[in-house]
Amino acid sequence: MAGIKEKVEPAVKNQSGKKSSMSFYITTPIYYANAEPHIGHGYTTVTADIVARFHQLVGEETFFLTGLDEHGSKIEEAAIAAGKTPQELVDENSERFRRTFAALDICYDDFIRTTSERHKKGVRKFLGRLWESRTPAGEPVIYQGEYEGLYCTGCENFITEKELTDDGLCPAHLTKPKKLSEANYFFRLSAYLGQVEELIRSGKMKIMPDGRRNEVLALLKQGLDDFSISRERVGWGIELPFDSSQKTYVWVDALQNYITAIGYGDDRENFDKRWRNSQIVHLMAKDILKFHAIYWPAMLLAAGEKTPEVLFIHGYISLDGQKISKSLGNAIANERLINDFGRDAARYLLVSQFPFHQDGDINYARLYEKYNSDLANDYGNLVSRVIKMVFVNFEGRIPPVGESGTIADDELGELLVSVPQTVIARIGEIDVMGAIESTWSLIRGANRFFDHNKPWELAKKGETEKLGPVLYRSLDAVRVVASLTAPIMPDKSRQVFRMLGLPDDYQPSLADVTDRGFLKSGTQLVKGENIFPRLKVPQKEAPATTDESRTKDVAGVITINEFARIRLKVAEVLSCERIPKAEKLLKMRISLGDEERQIIAGIAQFYEPDAMVGRKIIVVTNLQKTKIRGIESQGMLLAATQGETLTLVTVAEDIPAGASIS
Repeated sequence: MAGIKEKVEPAVKNQSGKKSSMSFYITTPIYYANAEPHIGHGYTTVTADIVARFHQLVGEETFFLTGLDEHGSKIEEAAIAAGKTPQELVDENSERFRRTFAALDICYDDFIRTTSERHKKGVRKFLGRLWESRTPAGEPVIYQGEYEGLYCTGCENFITEKELTDDGLCPAHLTKPKKLSEANYFFRLSAYLGQVEELIRSGKMKIMPDGRRNEVLALLKQGLDDFSISRERVGWGIELPFDSSQKTYVWVDALQNYITAIGYGDDRENFDKRWRNSQIVHLMAKDILKFHAIYWPAMLLAAGEKTPEVLFIHGYISLDGQKISKSLGNAIANERLINDFGRDAARYLLVSQFPFHQDGDINYARLYEKYNSDLANDYGNLVSRVIKMVFVNFEGRIPPVGESGTIADDELGELLVSVPQTVIARIGEIDVMGAIESTWSLIRGANRFFDHNKPWELAKKGETEKLGPVLYRSLDAVRVVASLTAPIMPDKSRQVFRMLGLPDDYQPSLADVTDRGFLKSGTQLVKGENIFPRLKVPQKEAPATTDESRTKDVAGVITINEFARIRLKVAEVLSCERIPKAEKLLKMRISLGDEERQIIAGIAQFYEPDAMVGRKIIVVTNLQKTKIRGIESQGMLLAATQGETLTLVTVAEDIPAGASIS
């Protein structure tokens, strides 16, 4: 396996649902305005929107910022190619991004543009502050010098020869960098590297996940040169406040959006509230890690400002094994996802494919499989059959709770208590996929509860006193699921809330989620359409991808997309016993962190039941349920065999149950 999912410390300090004196400030990177938005932009921005909405769910005051980086030579070149001025180009693309984000129901609090006057004003004030500042050793923070080196226009960045490929190309863009010699102004980074390293090592500035933190520490260990904050020969940018002949280097300009959007140098009250008295979380891709994790905190330290609490670095997404890029012509518009699956399903599919911190690949045809499996079969079917049973048997009114209606005395009751806590904890780790997986454990638990209690048979027998509590518990589970998925799929949650008879303006809260008596018996439900009708895969999406077509005739060979469908997790064995008259089989109860399952394994000849209890094993969790000797098994453990020897596959370290393996 490639490795265990990295453990990350919570970014959220307040996960209790109690009002915090600190507000929560989350940002996306500002996107480069030289082209139209695609699903890569949607991926990061929907994730930020979901995290912000969850913070609102627990009662925190939240501010969510996104926007566009609109300066630099790359913008100039794109504008010339399009026969437009740079301002015309960025104005058009700004509208495209806003329309896309509105189509995805992204509720940002502000959309910053680096060509806006408020941003320019804030940049000049910040750079003016740096110009006047001195390092701890008394040297000027900014000084003038000559720079000669290699510059990649695609990266908008100077790069060193050791960073080039063997062919002398930029590793990110595979183009030959230009050799430049300029008289620029420099930031004295060397004076602040020690402080930046201490921020990271102490945890005052968390870089998540740990692998990225280690990458930054390795960069610091290598030593870094002072960096240029200006360009002499770029026309499209912000003039330096202390030398109008030079433009602010695009990355220095862009980083300041996080403070110019909230009033730096102009609105002290708002800036104090949003920056100095907030938990600050920056989301970004790994290609801009150095700028955010080293340059940005160093500049803030030099200016006497607070540094962000959390930098979360997400992976790249590819399409059918290829990097999404304008040059390859394979960029998918977010609007296509919305047209094919609906807005809420598009949001779900964007964030539920793979963990946020890992690279992941999207196969468009398989999005239909996931939609039908997760949304239509699991969630949509649960809502439809519970609501239908209430209308058929109780005239559409919420039935009586009954004596055991609110008691957590079974698996569903336990899930209703544990899953909301787990979901909020996962969001604290910026683990939206983990939150989704936990929520789906509740959905599947509710479906098992419904199937086990067979309300249709209770209705047929006229056992209304038993039927009422079963349907009440099922309705309550539907309500909790709608609340926990509201940040992810807000439209569908509002639809479910209306079906449950709640007011149109109802907004769920964590307090409501944990209230087992929230639904009132006798409340009239409202009939509604199926929230997620099944979709048929269009014929154009059915053929195999290029890589699949190459391998389909090779025995035993699978594609990376086929492998990605396998869900492997760490499980802890809670109990284990032999199966009578089956000398090879053991029956185990295992924990997957937020749910328990039963599996049957043919390892009794190699492991005693008592020796299995407490062991950490690896389990395939999305295997279709089966029955072995009439006993249900929900998964399969992994083991290695050699001759007549069998050894369980396990993990080298003490990894918690439920951790994903990729």
